[in-house]
Amino acid sequence: MARLIQIFEYERLTLLPNERGDHLLPQELAKLYDFNDRNENEYFTGIRDGVKFTNYVGVIQIGGLTIEILPKADKRRSTNQKELEKWRNALLSMLAVCRKIKVDSVSEASLNKRYHSLLELYFEIFLDEVAALIHRGLIKQYRNTSSNTLALKGRIDFAKNIQQNLIHQERFFTTHQVYDQEHVLNQILLKALNILDKIVVNPSIKDRIGRMKLDFPEIKEIQITKVHFEQIRESRKSIQYSEALKIAKMIILNYSPDIKNGQENMLALLFDMNKLWEEYVYRMLQKGKPENYKVEFQNSQRFWENKTIRPDIVVSKKEGDQEEKYIIDTKWKIIDYRNPSDDDLKQMYAYNLYWNAGKSMLLYPKIQEYPENFGTFHKGRENGNACKIGFINVLDDTGKLDKNIGNEILKKLL
Repeated sequence: MARLIQIFEYERLTLLPNERGDHLLPQELAKLYDFNDRNENEYFTGIRDGVKFTNYVGVIQIGGLTIEILPKADKRRSTNQKELEKWRNALLSMLAVCRKIKVDSVSEASLNKRYHSLLELYFEIFLDEVAALIHRGLIKQYRNTSSNTLALKGRIDFAKNIQQNLIHQERFFTTHQVYDQEHVLNQILLKALNILDKIVVNPSIKDRIGRMKLDFPEIKEIQITKVHFEQIRESRKSIQYSEALKIAKMIILNYSPDIKNGQENMLALLFDMNKLWEEYVYRMLQKGKPENYKVEFQNSQRFWENKTIRPDIVVSKKEGDQEEKYIIDTKWKIIDYRNPSDDDLKQMYAYNLYWNAGKSMLLYPKIQEYPENFGTFHKGRENGNACKIGFINVLDDTGKLDKNIGNEILKKLL
């Protein structure tokens, strides 16, 4: 039976039931430990009889268990299901804005828990994309192949021809081109379909996968690695595959089969919440900026030898021949506004100098009203050198992701 556990970032999940009654089984915990070991303990921390999640949000499926790790921009512990749904919908919307998921897929239907988990939403999007490709006709490409044929076509492989056709001289062993659907784009889709067939527990989705595999052309399944995705070159014909390939890449590269007993296969789709928040703020600034503003994402300069420094966002304001620059560094964490990190302040000091910016801001999610004033660095620029600790609401008054924060952030800078 499928189980869904929803939990917030930085919370713990152990073999013992928590306040919501959620807990892991021993084989599920073992799989999580194994996954974390193979990923250098990046995604969570192993604790006694359990794990503590970190800044990664998303979804993990282990056999019949699905764990959704949700963001939360405050410290209050909550067992409220409405609170879980609120942040689940916020995560979905943020993924859509940052183009990690198709925008039109995050509709009211999906936000109203049409899916058992976020993972099923990704599966449905992938299957919709593959179904559309099959309906239009999977593209064909030229490829080289070698075979023994009765007709002379292509280039004769003399060594193989002598070896295999010494008696059957009516045949020719040749290397020639074939125009068919046996190429890496279709092989990637097939691999992802086969993985889903192994891990999906939802009967309707599993039935859909089975019917789709019957409609798929007979092509060879190969082992797909990161290299295959790096070698794909976008063309006029292959651009229609882009959305399906994006999700197929997530599925294939994050799939962890259970080689030992074949029961607890694992798939993890996890996102660094710091990077997601950073990109979300950038896209909201791009959406809300006036015409005389320019917003740049991760603009870098050389710092020392081969090292570079790279603020999250550089905002340029132009009036006539004059241009002012402002730096924003986003932080997805809760801090004491009276005591920001020394390292963060030193970082902003360097950004101000390198980009000749008079003002910069460390931007955090808001959990309550704080005083916000520019603090002055005592050295560095003749025309002033200041940094603000800023806070912005992640959700609007209705509890949904606030998609109109761009203007508010610019007001804080000015």
